[in-house]
Amino acid sequence: MKFETLGLDPTLLKAVDASGFKAPTEIQRQAIPVVLAGRDLMASAQTGTGKTAAFVLPALQRLLRPSTRTGKGPRVLVLTPTRELALQVSQNISQFGRHSDLISGNLVGGMPYPPQERMLRKPLDLLVATPGRLLDHMNQGRIDFSRLEILVLDEADRMLDMGFVDAVRTVAAALPAARQTLLFSATLEGKVLRIANDLLTDPARLRLASNRDHHAMITQRAYRANDAGHKRRLLSHYLAKDELTQALVFTATKRGAQRMARTLDEQGHSTAALHGDMSQAARKRTVDSMRRGKIRILVATDVAARGLDIRGISHVINFDMPMVAEDYIHRIGRTGRAESTGTAISLVAPADRSKLVQIERLTGEKLQQSVIAGLEPGAPGAAPASPDKPTRPARRRGPERWRSSRPAAAVGAGPAPRSKKGNGDARKQRGPGGKASTSRRRGGADARPTIG
Repeated sequence: MKFETLGLDPTLLKAVDASGFKAPTEIQRQAIPVVLAGRDLMASAQTGTGKTAAFVLPALQRLLRPSTRTGKGPRVLVLTPTRELALQVSQNISQFGRHSDLISGNLVGGMPYPPQERMLRKPLDLLVATPGRLLDHMNQGRIDFSRLEILVLDEADRMLDMGFVDAVRTVAAALPAARQTLLFSATLEGKVLRIANDLLTDPARLRLASNRDHHAMITQRAYRANDAGHKRRLLSHYLAKDELTQALVFTATKRGAQRMARTLDEQGHSTAALHGDMSQAARKRTVDSMRRGKIRILVATDVAARGLDIRGISHVINFDMPMVAEDYIHRIGRTGRAESTGTAISLVAPADRSKLVQIERLTGEKLQQSVIAGLEPGAPGAAPASPDKPTRPARRRGPERWRSSRPAAAVGAGPAPRSKKGNGDARKQRGPGGKASTSRRRGGADARPTIG
């Protein structure tokens, strides 16, 4: 099947061809005709399947026709869980709408308000937003939804996991009842199914390949580790492999990602960190450098890596196992994209075994248990000769920094030194003067849920 058979406008087909796409993916073949017909849609689709184009292309086609409603607000609203995913969707809109005069914009946290306010005062066709920042502008009466025709909930499962249930309902209640609603999610169960039943009207349902089928191109392996030191040695082993072209390494905390990236960089690896404490401009520079091949290893947290689409990633390594089983699916979906092959490695310490059980229950298959000669659990080389004890350097002004006395061959994440509770994004930390303060960044309500 070719894109020409889907009934898309010639201006869109021209943009698709210029982008190098020759044939639609399964989700595009099934979803585009449904959306063009005007039906509500709920689709179970993984990352890397082309689902963004599955709603962007038919939405753009709708916008090529003049609106029958008065107003200057957006005719299409796309809600995403994170700003990274919002920017990726915006890039797709620009890519496929290049031959039209449609106007699009985005509202995401971490960006200044004045430019967004100016954008909202002008006519707008398509708006991509994160729920928190969108609500900030809605509460100030800055958005006109009088001519809204399509609402898209992208990665709805993650949006709800991040605590945006009430925000999504509030936004939906402010939109015209006569609209088309599209919901895309990795799973269609639990909270996702409940909100779909509440917000969608007689939707078409698409359940594409199961988690097992979708990840058929990804080799998944699990390595049991004695402790964090053993994990570091297993990681070092993989990073030395020639077949590893680019790797995405996941850690549980922002501080853990930053420390591991610094250690790997000191060992000579081209490495960078990606986490929620970085500015949007810094994150964009990092991702662009990864796409251009200047970075070989990207150490990231879950939310910061959400929506990443970098085709050169050959390996995903779970140094810290995900707290939520569904995040495993999104993590490993960063490799094996566009029908290419990939490898997903999970390092499983004793405390991680319950997480592994939840992942295997969700995916419906057991992860292949592998060992590396000399680094087997309990082997002499698997355990460090002595515990890794961080040493404290001279205190600097600004963010607290630590250097580890561990051997140069070891790499590390794990809990931050002198912290018994880790670095949860919403947990209390010690601020200046020793007073307890909640880690919350400016930038609107998007900072309320966990930010990677």
